[in-house]
Amino acid sequence: MICMIELVSMEISDNYNFLRTEPHLGENICLLTVGGSHAYGTNVETSDLDIRGVSMWSPREILSGNGFEQVEDRDTDTVVYSLNKIIHLLSNCNPNVIEMLGCKKEHYLYLNDIGKKLIDNAHLFLSKKCIYSFGGYASAQLRRLDNKSNRTLEQSDQEEHILRRLQHVKDSFKETYFTFPEDSINLYIDNAVNEEYDTEIFMDINLKHYPLRDYKSMWSEMNNVVKTYAKIGQRNSNAISRGKLGKHMMHLIRLYMMCLDILKDGKIITYREKEHDLLMSIRDGKYLNENNVPTDEFMLMVEYYENELEKAGKSTDLPEHVDDKKITDLLIECNRMQLRRYGASV
Repeated sequence: MICMIELVSMEISDNYNFLRTEPHLGENICLLTVGGSHAYGTNVETSDLDIRGVSMWSPREILSGNGFEQVEDRDTDTVVYSLNKIIHLLSNCNPNVIEMLGCKKEHYLYLNDIGKKLIDNAHLFLSKKCIYSFGGYASAQLRRLDNKSNRTLEQSDQEEHILRRLQHVKDSFKETYFTFPEDSINLYIDNAVNEEYDTEIFMDINLKHYPLRDYKSMWSEMNNVVKTYAKIGQRNSNAISRGKLGKHMMHLIRLYMMCLDILKDGKIITYREKEHDLLMSIRDGKYLNENNVPTDEFMLMVEYYENELEKAGKSTDLPEHVDDKKITDLLIECNRMQLRRYGASV
């Protein structure tokens, strides 16, 4: 374990000096770790070093309830969240922050007693929400791949794929919008009425006294999925031109792997040691054909992990939601520890 001061001097103090001088950081930092490809074990020589962390509010901010959310330094790709902000993100099993609690020991650049307490209580933030949070991030990665022009799928097969993505989106509605009976929105595939297709997706909707704005937002989410499969987005075109398609494919599989660990074993495993060779082969383009298109073998891999995720979601012992009381108790205790560091008797 190296301390924060050593990190700054080791990495050229001019670049990371803000870790000591920024008012919200300095002695208030409780956790610093590497992020991105270095944390996953999928870095290459050209990979940037990302740093992620958690910092406490000052006593004045704690007592007033009015503090910062996060500090970001784009030059060094460093993001340090306040404890309150990261507790909220962790409670929703946000993949970008939940991974901070499952890094290799040697990847933690700095940990004090509060940071260790967060890691020791990582299990409090695990729930079935990970199915929707990780699934949403995986869906975003999948959309970055060529969802129509760059995929060798028959139209009917592609329609099945779109339906699976839509079902993931629909499943997430219960966490975001006004409740509705499970059978109120039914999506399915049948023979096409559109002459351009062999099959197409249909819907049966039966909602009564339902908030219009919530329905509008749900429809917008589903519409966005369909639109991304209708044409290659500009973002994806750029990814292809920069040769980063393999990286998107790798992160898609990695997200599935992490979510399965959470659902099956209740563990956050950020560094993918066992799957390193597979992930690096994906990143290196093994599953791209001569036209820079994901191969059928890769799409079968995606289908396998999607099926595994669905099965794990049904059999997991994780609760539907986190225990808000226990998480609030953890937040209170961490703030007490911070106040004691400043000499308060609490």
